[in-house]
Amino acid sequence: MLIKGEQLPGQLEKGLKPLYVVCGDAPLLVLEAADTIRMAARQQGYTEREVLTVLSGFDWGQLAAATCNLSLFGGQKLVDLRLPNGKPGKDGSAALLDYCQRMSPDNVLLLTLPQLDWKEEKASWFTTLAQAGIVVKLDAPPLAELPGWIAGRLRRQHQQADEQGLRFMAERVEGNLLAAHQEIQKLALLYPEGHISNEQIRNAVLNVARYDVDDLREALLAGDLPRLARTLEGLHQEGEAPVLVLWAMTEEIRTLAQAKGSLARGQSQDSVFRELRIWGPRQGLVRKALLTLNGRVLKEALTQAARLDRCIKGLENADVWDGFLRLGLLLTPRQNNPRQ
Repeated sequence: MLIKGEQLPGQLEKGLKPLYVVCGDAPLLVLEAADTIRMAARQQGYTEREVLTVLSGFDWGQLAAATCNLSLFGGQKLVDLRLPNGKPGKDGSAALLDYCQRMSPDNVLLLTLPQLDWKEEKASWFTTLAQAGIVVKLDAPPLAELPGWIAGRLRRQHQQADEQGLRFMAERVEGNLLAAHQEIQKLALLYPEGHISNEQIRNAVLNVARYDVDDLREALLAGDLPRLARTLEGLHQEGEAPVLVLWAMTEEIRTLAQAKGSLARGQSQDSVFRELRIWGPRQGLVRKALLTLNGRVLKEALTQAARLDRCIKGLENADVWDGFLRLGLLLTPRQNNPRQ
């Protein structure tokens, strides 16, 4: 059964299940959820705990040995299995399937994983785990939801901030949830309970945002120029290779141009998305971009991208990072007329 992170405490109050799988792209949230399960296990009498970390050469027979409940006093045990790469392999898959067939109330298996790709989520080992136990999938909140997430964390320490202050914090910690957690805790140390002013937040919160090319692609499709500019500046400061930045931007522009052309020829949007492998939340961003961008602008953007490629190769002399920003400016809704 798949549940959200906020549902976990209520589920644990009903009693422990023999199997919990915690995974996601937010290490902080995964760690907190695993800690919650470990605490509940201690409170419910699972006083013995064994940690198994799956590294190269791991013997999956250790899982069977740990869950056979052969301790001297036969106490209840929590087996803390950590799979850092998220891929159990053939032997691991068989061992996990075997555990699902012989689960006992005397043992709880807590399996922690990183974010899984869609292939792993559809693999038989993972679908069997989801049917046999509780899966808690924890992904970092997107930028639009981050102010609300921060507000919730502030409420835990009996503090509040207005919307402007929450947005300021979100922009400074985007892509770095652990740093966001640390900045929120810092506010509890610096200021008393109650309302925190925008000035107090600005004085306390550092710029600890972390960006990657996926953030760049999302900002580009959304036409969010301020976020695009912040992301480009962050990638520049972090020493990201310009060729990777250009590739990310060009791939999105080329996808939009291909989609625009196919739609103009009468092809349905669903078939276009399947053909171009546009899945999940990205579909909404692409739909929005297709409504605001026209073919002329996309053609000009590809021309600019080709010019930036020559700059990266040293064939033309120009500031490539300034060129990335100009390319993003071209693709914001204010710069074009979708009916042209």
